Amino acid sequence: MTEIREINADQTKLGAAALLKLRPRWGTVDALVDFVDTDLRPRGYRLVGVFTEADDSAVSVLGFREAWHSAWGHHLYVDDLITTPAARGHGHADLLMTWAKQEARRLNCEAVHLDSGVGPDRAPAHRLYMRHHLAITAHHFTVSTDSY
Repeated sequence: MTEIREINADQTKLGAAALLKLRPRWGTVDALVDFVDTDLRPRGYRLVGVFTEADDSAVSVLGFREAWHSAWGHHLYVDDLITTPAARGHGHADLLMTWAKQEARRLNCEAVHLDSGVGPDRAPAHRLYMRHHLAITAHHFTVSTDSY
């Protein structure tokens, strides 16, 4: 049986192993848990996971926040979406995207937004987003503060 449930602050470790696959910059599960609970959650970040009978930890996670921007209005922004390598191909990310769209409706958001990296390894993620009717509507530009 597969269950989708929100991962609260005292449970962040249940989703951190999966999230660390997407965000390796944090190095360890403990460092990632600290960042999520100390820096992200106070700013509205929420974490949802897919759990199976075979695993105590989430096999797929979606990190998101409710946000307001002058360009986009009231929206749900997906920060993170990842399925552990061993659990891929079973529709877990599809379930989480469907859940996110339903949560956006529940929150009376106008849309769901996310940014996604580019490259050949990102093609499966992009196919998922297209299946869920997300359109490519902008280029995302960035500059490191170390470079100027």
